[in-house]
Amino acid sequence: MKRDAGTVSATLQALRRTEQLRERRIVQALAGERDLLHPQVQGRVLLNFCSNDYLGLAGHPLLAEAQCAAARKWGAGAGAAHLVTGHTAEHHALEEELAEFTGREAALLFSTGYMANIGVITALTGRDEVILQDRLNHASLIDGARQSDARLLRYRHADAGDASRIAQERAERLTLVATDGVFSMDGDVAPLAALAAVARRHDAWLLVDDAHGLGVMGATGRGSLELAGVSAADAPLLVGTLGKALGSFGAFVAGDREVIGLILQRARSYIYTTALPPSVAAATRAALSLLRSEAWRRERLQAAVARFRQAAAARGLALLPSESPIQPVLVPGAGACLAASRALRERGFWVAAIRSPTVPAGTERLRVTLTAAHTDPQIDALVEALAEVLRDAPPVDVLREAAQQ
Repeated sequence: MKRDAGTVSATLQALRRTEQLRERRIVQALAGERDLLHPQVQGRVLLNFCSNDYLGLAGHPLLAEAQCAAARKWGAGAGAAHLVTGHTAEHHALEEELAEFTGREAALLFSTGYMANIGVITALTGRDEVILQDRLNHASLIDGARQSDARLLRYRHADAGDASRIAQERAERLTLVATDGVFSMDGDVAPLAALAAVARRHDAWLLVDDAHGLGVMGATGRGSLELAGVSAADAPLLVGTLGKALGSFGAFVAGDREVIGLILQRARSYIYTTALPPSVAAATRAALSLLRSEAWRRERLQAAVARFRQAAAARGLALLPSESPIQPVLVPGAGACLAASRALRERGFWVAAIRSPTVPAGTERLRVTLTAAHTDPQIDALVEALAEVLRDAPPVDVLREAAQQ
């Protein structure tokens, strides 16, 4: 795009006209101390059903205390990149604890999940190689492949057979198979065992971005790989974020020690950026301890998901097949989806409207996210509000057919 005010203005107007313009909403306050479920937005307190704080840890006093104590010791920031003076004992201890928790030899902290995926993919792939990805992968995985200079090929969503077919055609150059563990907009889980078999058959890396599965899925919260029974040997690259179930900020990649060592040497998004504040690492260590010791949070979350789905089915709401905390309610059409989100806000519920290009046009949805902090009455009230707002929506089978096309 040329540097032209008219072009910029016209582009913004086009986004507004097609209901694709993204807008931020300023959270002005919380209803109570660390009460992240009740943010005050534009002067109104809303019940938050669009946070990724799945276990309700972001507002936990132990995380706040750990962060404050570390900030008094280390200061507000790391002051430099990890490879200069920014790698503190807090960072190192967190890496060791994340490696042990995920059953890997080593882990490497990144400042964001986006940077982790970019860094891992560009460190391990390059020109004349092939990367195979799910069509609905997170943007960071797609962008990582594009930055790597490798050729990106995409298989049909959650279709291991299609992945196997493409892998066979590109067997000589296939280097990496990458997938979300839990898909952030649909809430479904990747066919990890089958994808591991594809990668193993062609001596390719399998990279699983388990941002939305870590802490939530599996018998002990170790994520979608634990749920699928896939070992570290069969999924050698695991990326996880710290700002969702763990309630803090940042990300990591875990794997064999030498592989992590090579990523450290090559990942530009690790080498050339300031390390996370040590206080954030300390808060994450507190969260990881709570995740291990308080299984009731995961159990409560699973109960909340079940209650929502049962209540939604009883009211005829169109849900995608998801057993994760991400529960998309189909509302095709950007305008209709935005209107439904606004109507929910008027009733006191904050639910995000997800539109194209984040999801394919025609599959717009309200993205309900559930947490361990939500109560049964709050979930029931949301379902009643959804049913009221979507009373005139097309039948469930019509919406599902539209989503599958």
